[in-house]
Amino acid sequence: MQSNYMLSGDPLSLDRIRSVLIRLEDTIIFGLIERAQFAHNPKIYQRGAFEELNKLDFKGSWLDWFLAETEAFHAKARRYTSPDEYPFTSNLPEPVLKPVDFPKILYHNTVNVNPSILSFYTRQIVPRITKTATIQLAASKRANGIIGDGEYEDDGNYGSAATLDIEILQAISKRVHYGKFVSESKFLSDPAAFIPHIQTPNRDALDALITKPEVERKLLQRLRKKATVYAQDLAADGSPNQDRTGKIDVDGVVELYEHYIIPLTKEVEVDYLLQRLDGLSQSQIEQLTASKRRS
Repeated sequence: MQSNYMLSGDPLSLDRIRSVLIRLEDTIIFGLIERAQFAHNPKIYQRGAFEELNKLDFKGSWLDWFLAETEAFHAKARRYTSPDEYPFTSNLPEPVLKPVDFPKILYHNTVNVNPSILSFYTRQIVPRITKTATIQLAASKRANGIIGDGEYEDDGNYGSAATLDIEILQAISKRVHYGKFVSESKFLSDPAAFIPHIQTPNRDALDALITKPEVERKLLQRLRKKATVYAQDLAADGSPNQDRTGKIDVDGVVELYEHYIIPLTKEVEVDYLLQRLDGLSQSQIEQLTASKRRS
């Protein structure tokens, strides 16, 4: 999902931010549904598991290689010059195209939690969402005389699985790092409320300022409804097919947001705020403290 920052309108408007986050919910859910049709395929997450990559002197996993190759191309097309895009790969090539003159939206910061997202995704999310496909694969292999360890996990769809992994990872990354937009918007609305806790620093106080329990509750309710609808198999006439299980573990999708995406987003928001005064003089900080609330 792409955002157009060249259009009119305030990119820090909470209504606009909310709209982006809601659209990302759809992107993430549909990505998980697509990935769930393939088995776990743990080999693609293991470093050194592919002789073909070893011959290329690539030391990472199949997914690491896929990310590096994909993000290298995207970097040349200047994807990572956008303020809401964060690569998983380092040492990417420079853009081929001339830079876009994006409006200054975020304060300079070094917050990037993609390593944590990648680790959690491969270790926790993939095994859960692919459980049904993995079990079906085992039954199919047993029917063909393959038993024991050979029954499970690997259906050989390494390219298809990794392609979908990348789409999901990029969507989760954008969703989590969009917390910076939330923090900047809230900070500018009332700098005086945040500055003392940034200077202390006091993470708990900053977390309390950005946390809206009712907003989170409604988000999870909306997410469950969406996942339930999107996961349905429909009959030829468009009605829900009662004879088939859903295409995704709805509880798993909700728990992904509740126990990982939302908490990690808030970590990003607080980390961003803790860097929000870096490089500012005392007089600049005093001017911010005295500034009026954004309308």
